[in-house]
Amino acid sequence: MNLSLPLRELSGVGDKLDDAFRRVGLRTVKDLIHYLPRTYDDYTQQSSISDLKPGKVTIVARVESTETHSVRRGMKITTATLADDSSKVKAVWFNQPYRATQLKSDEKYLFTGTFEFSYNRYQLTNPSVEQAKKLEQQTGEKIVPVYRSIRGVKPQLLRKLVESLRPTITMLGETLPAGIVTEQGLMSNAESLLALHFPESQEQIARAKERVGFEELFELLLASQLNKRANSRLTGYKIPFDVVAAKEFVAELPFALTNAQRRASWQIIQDFESQIPMNRLLQGDVGSGKTVVAGFAARQAARAGYQSALMAPTEILASQHADTLRELLDPFGVEVGLLTGAVKGKARAALLEQIASGGIHLIVGTHALIQKKVEYHKLGFVVIDEQHRFGVAQRQALLDKSQHMPHLLAMTATPIPRSLALTVYGELDVSVLDELPAGRKPISTRIWAPTNTEKLYAAVDTELAQGRQGYIICSLIDEDPENDVKSVEAEYRKLRSTVFRHRQVGLLHGKMTPGEKEEVMQRFASGELDLLVSTTVVEVGVNVPNATVMIIENADRFGLSQLHQLRGRVGRSSHQSYCYLVMSDSSKPSARLREIEKSQDGFYLAEVDLKLRGPGEIYGRSQHGALNLQVASLGDAKLIARAQAAARAFLDSSEDLLQYTQLAAQVEKNQRLTTLN
Repeated sequence: MNLSLPLRELSGVGDKLDDAFRRVGLRTVKDLIHYLPRTYDDYTQQSSISDLKPGKVTIVARVESTETHSVRRGMKITTATLADDSSKVKAVWFNQPYRATQLKSDEKYLFTGTFEFSYNRYQLTNPSVEQAKKLEQQTGEKIVPVYRSIRGVKPQLLRKLVESLRPTITMLGETLPAGIVTEQGLMSNAESLLALHFPESQEQIARAKERVGFEELFELLLASQLNKRANSRLTGYKIPFDVVAAKEFVAELPFALTNAQRRASWQIIQDFESQIPMNRLLQGDVGSGKTVVAGFAARQAARAGYQSALMAPTEILASQHADTLRELLDPFGVEVGLLTGAVKGKARAALLEQIASGGIHLIVGTHALIQKKVEYHKLGFVVIDEQHRFGVAQRQALLDKSQHMPHLLAMTATPIPRSLALTVYGELDVSVLDELPAGRKPISTRIWAPTNTEKLYAAVDTELAQGRQGYIICSLIDEDPENDVKSVEAEYRKLRSTVFRHRQVGLLHGKMTPGEKEEVMQRFASGELDLLVSTTVVEVGVNVPNATVMIIENADRFGLSQLHQLRGRVGRSSHQSYCYLVMSDSSKPSARLREIEKSQDGFYLAEVDLKLRGPGEIYGRSQHGALNLQVASLGDAKLIARAQAAARAFLDSSEDLLQYTQLAAQVEKNQRLTTLN
């Protein structure tokens, strides 16, 4: 069968079904073959109800009764009483009312789901259902694949369609170089896909996942290494090291550089002196001093007659960078300009003229830096802060503002696990700021039950009474009575009129205009506001050293990396700072949340987050989704090392990538997705 055959040509696929497939990106036979199961229901491991333990379980049981009732906002809850010869158990499905008609009384079914304590009882939550007698008739289907649900497509029909493609899968050719498959001891392409769609054992699934995961990582690493080699062939600006200027800059600082800052600055100097454009990632924990390193490099560029540009994701962050850099560079006559959407009219026209003439040496701004009307005099150095918040096209647009490829420094305050640095960021040289400036005290972090907020607010008020400031972070903007996540506006109104009515309380969220946000932040930074009730808009870059206390509501709903970012808004001076993680309910805190209570190390927390939540939390959801890693884990250091070595060996060999059509196409796609220039 032709792999490019449209799915609507398959028997049983009409227009309605074809539309449902298209909505999730499935258009051809090839797409469906590579739509891999997300998990498996293993009916070879069955338990009796009386022996059930918390976790994923499978039981064979008859249905004694079913009931469906509606709750808030139209949600329907279906419950069933299941029984076997040993005992009974409740099963619960959310928004699956069809279960009530699907389940026939006294009929036996196989149920696979999570057995957990919820609503004051143990229950099976959202179990999958298979009719026992049907499963017995289907020989060999003791392990049933479970695919990501597609609206309008029944799971049984999806499995039937994939089954019809079994002969096609059997005949699939190899997609990796044969030598790599042999050296790595991998299954063939056809064997791995057959094993994933029609498994006979858990061992077979594991071997198939190893093969597909290796291939996904190999494609990603090959792309990053090709990007790196392509970058090494570019010609850029050679910026000589000015020793006197470097010593003057360091001597003028009101603090001593950390060893990590010195090391990163030296690495940038060495890159500047090369004809090959720098392509470096500067990653540093919250408050580690990345802006100072960028300022040092901009001073070197200015001495050699080159302009620098720093692009930040928000106006607040751009404004703060401009203030910090002016303070650092003013003594040396380095002119710093701020270009954002808020700069309009004559002021904007005058600023654009200075940028074009070279009167401004360092231009700090937002997306405004890449607009067509912005022309640079001699742009030799580009800094992109929190670079994962920008798309490839936006980063490229700024680099395109120069006659040659400028030196690029990408900065991130989200510590990147080593495995991500090797894969997604594999084309970059990496500098790490793993030290905090002297005098910073560890932030006291505590998990707090929501039933004891009176004592918590008293602790915050004690800090405010000493002239300090604080944050209260909520995750929603509009009040939703059907949702127990606290709304920032409701919380602001409540606190301002009750417990903190004697304090100056401000409100900040992403739906405010840039001007409104700027005004609130200026009032907070100047000390006019005691307390800022905010969404996660303060997560990156907001620098108020006088702020020493933070409450994060519903902290268990955030990722570790984001919690660490938020916590980093306090602890930015020599004063002792505090961060309180308020739970959504009074249940036992998760091991994940305990990690941030114990550790101040953002790099360690990022590794934990990667294992628990996947790379989307760190790399950026939209870009991670586009990578389409169905099997590979970016936390699998051993498989990454194998794939990296294989990618290097392949590039060093005489083999031509273009002879492997499918591999070449995926590598080219990855090159576009992950490249910074």
